[in-house]
Amino acid sequence: QVQLVESGGGLAQRGASLTLSCTASGFFFSSYAMNWGRQAPGQGFEWLAGIRADDFDIRYSDAVKGRFVISRDNAESTVYLHMNNLKPEDTARYYCVKGRTWSDFTVFGTRGQGTQVTVSS
Repeated sequence: QVQLVESGGGLAQRGASLTLSCTASGFFFSSYAMNWGRQAPGQGFEWLAGIRADDFDIRYSDAVKGRFVISRDNAESTVYLHMNNLKPEDTARYYCVKGRTWSDFTVFGTRGQGTQVTVSS
């Protein structure tokens, strides 16, 4: 059974940094791309970043490119989202999403319960 557990959210001030973690179990982590997405109240689910299973293809949405960095540790079955220069509009619940394949950069796969990030101005 696929399980994804996010952590690291919280309250931050504008310009601050946070690092989110997602620990996975129930599947062969190093064979699947992993993604991060978010959902703000009243908004749709937004894809933010994805990393291929072998770490050699990394992609970002325009909203976070240059501020957020996705990384993964296959030995620890963990994917990270390092968030820098946070803005109030980054306030949302953040989810890690298992890719459906080695290089699936979408949010259609299994997601965790999420972790809340709130950025104050």
